Amino acid sequence: MTSDIVAGPGTRVTMHFSLSLESGAVIDSNFDGDPATFVYGDGNLMPGFEDQILGMEEGETKEVLILPDIGFGQPNPDNIQEVKRSEFPENIELEIGLMLSFADAQSHERPGVIVDFNAKSVTVDFNHPLAGKNIVFKVQIVSIEPTVTH
Repeated sequence: MTSDIVAGPGTRVTMHFSLSLESGAVIDSNFDGDPATFVYGDGNLMPGFEDQILGMEEGETKEVLILPDIGFGQPNPDNIQEVKRSEFPENIELEIGLMLSFADAQSHERPGVIVDFNAKSVTVDFNHPLAGKNIVFKVQIVSIEPTVTH
């Protein structure tokens, strides 16, 4: 049953989606599985991606290129930090590209990627792994329902 309702504020959207690099490498996709459902504007979908869905109808498919400024942002040089080698467990085998989880000042988990290391220090990149990358966003709207507001 199709409806006249379109994706936007006050709607619950169920969709299939994929995120890919311009090279075609798939980062995430649910086209082979169950669709995802979110309430438009609830913060579960990044604004740059959510804006692309605005006005879409049930059954509609769209593919757009999301630039870094509305996607995962540009890399910030301040997010690359030196950490003392002594702060890592001795038994950990460091290698370039290794992603580890770190606790920030508020004790929230934060992923970081090892970009360099020596006997005294480790250089960790805390930028999002997709920062600075163009993302191909493909979406297919499965259903749209009005949300009930109280």
